[in-house]
Parts: sequence; C-alpha cells; structure tokens
Amino acid sequence: MAHPQSPNPHRELSQAKYAPRTPRILIAACGTMAAVRFPDLCYYFHEWADVKAVATRAALHFIDRASLPGEVALYTDEDDWSTWKRLGDNMLHIELQRWAEVMVIAPLSANTLGKIAGGLCDNLLTCVVRSWDYNKPLYMAPDMNPLTWQSSLTERHVTHLEDIGVFLIPPLTVRFPDGDYGTGAMEGPTRINLTVKDFLRQSWRSRR
Repeated sequence: MAHPQSPNPHRELSQAKYAPRTPRILIAACGTMAAVRFPDLCYYFHEWADVKAVATRAALHFIDRASLPGEVALYTDEDDWSTWKRLGDNMLHIELQRWAEVMVIAPLSANTLGKIAGGLCDNLLTCVVRSWDYNKPLYMAPDMNPLTWQSSLTERHVTHLEDIGVFLIPPLTVRFPDGDYGTGAMEGPTRINLTVKDFLRQSWRSRR
C-alpha cells in the first residue's frame, strides 16, 4: 500500500511565491462602432482577471451597460469629478492607474489616439493614460476608417506611442458597413483577450 508523501513546506512556500495571482486589468473604450463588442471583451477578461472598465462619453452611445458583467464597474468622465469633494481627496484616474497592472484600450478611436500622442488629458480615459506608468503594459486596439488608418498623422501617432512602450494590436483588413474595404477595423475580442493573456503568462514564467 502506497503511503502519501509528507508535505514539503519549502516546496510549498516556493510554489506559493511564484504562483500567478489574478491580474488587475483596466479596459477602456472609445466612441467607435466597435464599442458594441466591449461587453464581450469585458466578459473574456473577466473569466481570468479582476476587471474594471472605463468608457468615453462617445463610447456610451454604443455600449449597453446592462450587457456588462455584473462584477465589472464601468467608470465615466462624471465619476472622475463626483469622487472628489475637497482638497486631499483621491482622484479617480490616479486611483485607477495605481490599481491596474495592465490597461487595454479597445476600441481606440483616431480622436483619442491623437489626444494621447499629444499628451492631452481632457476626460477620464486620457487622464489615466497621461499618468500611466509605462513599466506596466498598455495595449491599444485601433478602430477607424481605412482612409484614417492610412493617414500619415495616424502613422506618426502610432509610432510615437510604440516608441514610449505602448503595445499595438494591429487592426484588421475587412469590408466596412459603409462599403469601404481596407485596414482599420478593431481586432476581435477573442484575439485581444488571448494576446494580453499570453503576454502575462510569458511574463509570469520568466520570473520563475
């Protein structure tokens, strides 16, 4: 009869030290048609991560709040001001930046891309990015018309953000609802989710 092995406290302590924990991920949406898929993206990430969400005012035109996972808090511009009452109070965008270990902007509009590249911060999403610690991963998944994606300004903005450490999830080449065909559509939620998940898995393994 086989006898169970006695526990090895040193081995268990080592495993606990390097075991992956639930990552904290902030997902943000801008006002493009791809934002209708934002709830799906939140569900995918929510399966394995602690998730909070941010949406621009324009994004709310496309997002059905009732379709979001019940445990995922959705923050908007108004929340950044409503949480501040007096000097010394915390600002929401700073607290979200501190909380998040990863940020994913999907979809990223051309408008917000330009704001971020220029250092502007006039809403909750861009304020979080403006204060972001680029030792932590930040992903952007653009969604825009093919002509906008091909613009030299867009290329300049994307290059600048990649230079400072932002990860690009390249857009897809598809036929758009208005009939245009070309590159510019946001990558699907499944692929975005797997891209971030695989990165974190590899990052965890490299620290073992």
